[in-house]
Amino acid sequence: MSAIESAWPKYPDYSIELVPFRGLGRAHVGEKLVVESNACLLVRESDHQDQLYFPLGSVDASLLTDSALHTVCPFKGEASYHGLLVDGETLDDAVWFYPEPMEEVAGIDGYVAFDAEAVDVTASVGLGVDDEATVRMPMWGTATELVTLMDVHGGDGRFDAPTHPDPPTGTFFELGWHAHRRNVIEGGQLLGAAIVAAAKTRPDQRVTSAHMAFVSAASFDTPLELIVDARRSGNSLSTFDVMVNQDDKLRATALVMADVGTDDLIRHAVEMPDVAPAEACSRYDFGVLGRETRVVDDAYRVDGDELGPPELFVWTRFAEDPGDQALHQAALAQATTHYSIGAALRAHPGVTEADAHVTVSMGPVNATIAFHDDVDVTQWLLTETRSIWAGRGSTQSQVRVFTADGRLVVSKTVQAMVRAFDRPPEQMGHDHSSAM
Repeated sequence: MSAIESAWPKYPDYSIELVPFRGLGRAHVGEKLVVESNACLLVRESDHQDQLYFPLGSVDASLLTDSALHTVCPFKGEASYHGLLVDGETLDDAVWFYPEPMEEVAGIDGYVAFDAEAVDVTASVGLGVDDEATVRMPMWGTATELVTLMDVHGGDGRFDAPTHPDPPTGTFFELGWHAHRRNVIEGGQLLGAAIVAAAKTRPDQRVTSAHMAFVSAASFDTPLELIVDARRSGNSLSTFDVMVNQDDKLRATALVMADVGTDDLIRHAVEMPDVAPAEACSRYDFGVLGRETRVVDDAYRVDGDELGPPELFVWTRFAEDPGDQALHQAALAQATTHYSIGAALRAHPGVTEADAHVTVSMGPVNATIAFHDDVDVTQWLLTETRSIWAGRGSTQSQVRVFTADGRLVVSKTVQAMVRAFDRPPEQMGHDHSSAM
């Protein structure tokens, strides 16, 4: 250890956070379970994706092989390695650990991590009896963090939203791999932040609708500024203009309405579509830990040639309560723009979500959301998305959200851009990755 020069004195603001993981971690090679533990560490490091570390004692020791490889991390120390022997095949150097970690990260002593290219590492959090939400590791964040990004702070008409991660990737080192990532926030996150900003401006009223136009792309590694102008602040109804700025440039603008509400004079609603319940549908991993997503009929096409009608039915729920009603609304609004393009592409051969930002430019142009009743994102909610038009480089969708017992709680409309790139993405300096 004495031969390793620690980088901590040079970069005192560098961060490695060892978070006890409140869930279940697993690692598989094919069908073979290598380790399963509810005593993992989520290691959150500046300039890195989140990694899951497992107690060494939980690993199936019969699968471990010796390795002569050693590498050095200037923040953690010297790493040693093991291989994995599974079904007669050896995966060299697939496991690493720090026998004598630096003092700043002493808590990783006795833990191991896995090469995600060779080993399938998943993290799960409980959502109820015999149920869990699972994502692949490494990942970019959790459902709780996603809500935090929309829980803007401030007052008197000015609010700020943090970066993800914080500090931004690349703050301390230029590692190369993240320089080519598509550094763009999903439009639904901006919509959610605008809803929260308006709700905090008039906390005595409930946000009932929001319309947002997406002017230009916003990046996830620079803070957002939201300026709220009360066009009308009434005793029962209020209307707010919300501008979302980044680097002194307008990224999105919204019109948000709030209301004190009243008892029903009349009430009716469309019926919930007759689809399979959440429990009968397959899980889909969107890479956000703590948000369970299930797609009816496995209809979300990332690849493959199977076509269907331009519609998607997606069940979602969150493992943890976001807090007040505005944050529940924001959590639901965040996915507003995503499924509309997926529904449109489902009906057309030769293009899927896998082509997004690779050969096809996709993204929302505007979205409108209306909250008819209070929403609870910790309960199963069905999002029904129907693309009613596609052509001339865009698609238009109608979206409805129902509770599991059939109540309509939210409706939306989304217009999105879908058009071919005029040059390949490598010429534009990025790949197709994105944040949460």
